[in-house]
Amino acid sequence: MTATLLSLAAFAATLGGGAFALRFRSSVHYILSFTAGVLLGVVAFDLLPEVAALANRLEASMTGAMIALVAGFLVFHSVEKYVLVHHGHEPYYASHHHPTVGVLSALALIGHSFMDGVGIGLGFQVSPAVGAAVALAVIGHDFCDGLNTVSLMLVHRNTPRRSVVMLVFDAIAPVLGALATLAFTVPPFALMLYLGFFAGFLLYIGAADILPEAHSRAAPGTAGALILLTTAGAAFIFVVVRAIG
Repeated sequence: MTATLLSLAAFAATLGGGAFALRFRSSVHYILSFTAGVLLGVVAFDLLPEVAALANRLEASMTGAMIALVAGFLVFHSVEKYVLVHHGHEPYYASHHHPTVGVLSALALIGHSFMDGVGIGLGFQVSPAVGAAVALAVIGHDFCDGLNTVSLMLVHRNTPRRSVVMLVFDAIAPVLGALATLAFTVPPFALMLYLGFFAGFLLYIGAADILPEAHSRAAPGTAGALILLTTAGAAFIFVVVRAIG
């Protein structure tokens, strides 16, 4: 039930990101920078320590989880490069604007958001603390997903009305993903591998996707402020994780 409630927060964050894209795109780089730090903090201060704790409890090696981390990073890198043409990092594609491309890109983000919801549900299968930290990371990330969904639709000449429809689908997706995990449980060793895989995914999203996009949207001379915001995001998670134990 808690996972479902937090997935509703992800729903709201996705809608908020889309609304922000429609109205305040000139300031979005500050939020993206903080979000990148949040994702980094979740990986460093929550997911990896939990992997180590699970490995110790199971008397197992962490090697499998670290392989899963690398796999998670590379899988989502491949998905972005070969399935979803990322508008922020593929300038040579900028001249190929077509509404269908925007819809297909938004559908890829919707599938991605569904897996975010699954991540929240599986996090709560590990422990309430891990579930809460994963949910916090997903909520921050889904703000960016909502923003990107609308941006991709608009940049490929879709109407604002159609962009809002895809945004709503993207917002519903994490709720459905969290609900799906109520139908099954995952063994502890598989959860350890999942945490490694999800950590790799968050590392990629934060370091290779959100952070470069934040700096590409920023005006000259703001790099220092953006770095401070990223540091603040990581520090925020450090404090939150310590507070919730």
